[in-house]
Amino acid sequence: MPNPLGAQVDLKSVSVIKVDDAVTEASDLVAREEPLEIRLWSNTDGATPKSISITMRTPGDDFELAAGFLFTENIIQHPSQIAGIRFCGKEGDEKNIVKVELAGDFLPDISRLERNFYTTSSCGVCGKTSIDALSVGACKISPDEFKVDSDTVHSLPDTLRMRQNVFEFTGGLHAAGLFDADGTLLTIREDVGRHNAVDKLIGGFFLAGKTPLSRSILALSGRASFELIQKAVVAGIPVVTAVGAPSSLAIEAAAEFGVTLLGFVRDQRFNIYTHPERINTSVKR
Repeated sequence: MPNPLGAQVDLKSVSVIKVDDAVTEASDLVAREEPLEIRLWSNTDGATPKSISITMRTPGDDFELAAGFLFTENIIQHPSQIAGIRFCGKEGDEKNIVKVELAGDFLPDISRLERNFYTTSSCGVCGKTSIDALSVGACKISPDEFKVDSDTVHSLPDTLRMRQNVFEFTGGLHAAGLFDADGTLLTIREDVGRHNAVDKLIGGFFLAGKTPLSRSILALSGRASFELIQKAVVAGIPVVTAVGAPSSLAIEAAAEFGVTLLGFVRDQRFNIYTHPERINTSVKR
């Protein structure tokens, strides 16, 4: 299982001028933001790897990020389809290029994807505007007996915040945490991009052969957008909570694919937008 203590991210010291009661020069820690190119290579596809994504991310857990991205985009479906992952490239950029070697004669079809694979730290969907695209390779999450108490929901933001090790130094990273039904934190990942944090988190479990994550809760430190629900659906996560607001498309996707979506989970309150049957609450609906 991925290490629950958090991400292996890269920080940078910068010079700043602090203005409060006085004006002083000081140093500050910030999260690095650098591009990561993901390349696919197969023995059956010639000798040249195919570049399929460039995303702006916080360096760290890059192999998990690559695997999680490929899995949640339904390019690969099982860790056995990956023969290996390594850094490549010329000196100076070798840590910003990841090559994923595909196993055997496996050759995924990436031509059907409607998405423009250039993404940024603030946008992980970039062109995929229809829920219909999610139905390709993704299954609805079936109703089951998985239940979460409202007290557990209330506890998630504080637990997530206390374990955001890098946020403590920078104040500038999103977090995604995976919890069990009792609110026990299983793992957490941080990144400048919300979608990258979720890909890193899911990618670790995927590489360990522990998906689908059908009895877990995905907690987000910010808002819930469509691409995050997409990733939860592919990973089989039945409950998604967010400190911030969900988008309209996130709500539509959650309703369509059987995800219980909660927003504004803070200050001992939350809104349930879809599939409330998984949440145990004394409030009458």
